[in-house]
Amino acid sequence: MQTILGANGQIGEELARELKRNFTSDIRIVSRKAKKVNDTDTVFSADLSIREQAIEAVKGSEIAYFTLGLPMSSELWEQQFPLILRNVIDACKINGTKLVFFDNTYMYPQDDRVITEQTSFAPVGRKGKVRKEMAEMVLREMQSGELDAVICRAPEFYGTGKTQSITNTLIFDNIKKGKKLKVPLSDTKKRSLIWTPDASRATALIGNTPDAFGQTWHLPVDESNPTYKEFITLTSEVYGKELKYSVVPKFVFKIGSFFNKRAKELQELLPRYEHNNLFDISKFKKRFPDFKVTTYRQGIEQIKNEQLSTQKKK
Repeated sequence: MQTILGANGQIGEELARELKRNFTSDIRIVSRKAKKVNDTDTVFSADLSIREQAIEAVKGSEIAYFTLGLPMSSELWEQQFPLILRNVIDACKINGTKLVFFDNTYMYPQDDRVITEQTSFAPVGRKGKVRKEMAEMVLREMQSGELDAVICRAPEFYGTGKTQSITNTLIFDNIKKGKKLKVPLSDTKKRSLIWTPDASRATALIGNTPDAFGQTWHLPVDESNPTYKEFITLTSEVYGKELKYSVVPKFVFKIGSFFNKRAKELQELLPRYEHNNLFDISKFKKRFPDFKVTTYRQGIEQIKNEQLSTQKKK
């Protein structure tokens, strides 16, 4: 059996579908209010901040995927994330379960360097420090040999469904609302974005590749790495109309942070939008050369089609 912890977010849902398609029908879905993704799934509702529930959630699993998300709150992350991960690690060790840890890039430096799996951690802000602590927790367990684990790391998402990201919010949500698009800080810096289903497909593949364990893997992106200007030009082509946008300067986000909690929580992520933010995937490509990465054009077309389908249903 393979278990997904935090299974009702976008990554967890896509992961459940991919495991079912290509690897196993014996899938357990775990979250506070667990719901089936596939008709063959079993569900287990659990609060993973409680150690005993984490142990029960993982029991009988060959592989457990940590895809858990929390609301964008530094205080909540500091209180909950390390505690939950510690419980999950202990649960995996007690049950003899492999751990696949789905990670983000918040612990990396926010400057112009190309990010590889060997890039040293240099977090900016409280949430980045939490993610550094969590990644180092998994790395220590790997190095000790007491836990068979692997880290799958993804940059900022864009995608359909429940995908949440700055790009989805400022670009695609505004297209849907008929509003002018917004770009944070600069439209001339190159960016690596990952198509959400690709992140889940690659995580399933790594989780079911025994020799991938004991390592960190950058998940695959379309390496054309467009600037926001280029990304919106491509989006305009796909939508068949000119999409107007404005670049939002840093001081506007700063002012907004005094009145809006979400804007305040985003402050520590803004430096990455002042620089090229490029994600090296050469290790993944070498090991998994047949993996088909979704191009930006293909991804944007799928988002457009989903929006049109939603409008028709209304």
